[in-house]
Amino acid sequence: MSARADYRHFLSIATRWKDNDVYGHVNNVEYYSYFDTVINTYLITEGGLDIHRGGAIGLCAESHCRFLREIAFPGSVDAGLRVEKLGNSSVRYGIGLFRAGEEAPAAEGWFVHVFVDRDSRRSTPIPERIRAALQPLLVEPAP
Repeated sequence: MSARADYRHFLSIATRWKDNDVYGHVNNVEYYSYFDTVINTYLITEGGLDIHRGGAIGLCAESHCRFLREIAFPGSVDAGLRVEKLGNSSVRYGIGLFRAGEEAPAAEGWFVHVFVDRDSRRSTPIPERIRAALQPLLVEPAP
């Protein structure tokens, strides 16, 4: 299990009323929405990703989440982000979801983006500006 210090970037995300399910906690599908939110907010604000007209887009090729503790509304989630592998056309992100003020994650997982040409949907190198933004988030693989 990771700790807060294992992540290089954080985004605070407010939970919403609709996130809770009938069991009184955030439904599992919302955790993946938090993953998407921290990743794409970072790519747009730091990497200049143009989600409407950019020539290269990132498509999810693989994802995983391990649920460790409940998250509930009202509250906020500190979504931690790191890069675990940076390839030519793909990137594997590590994500930790932390309840506000806690050091241990409520959930942790990974998400793989493969960058493709918007029109042809064929693999394309990660754009240089995005690669430059991802580089500081890169961590050494665990032994």
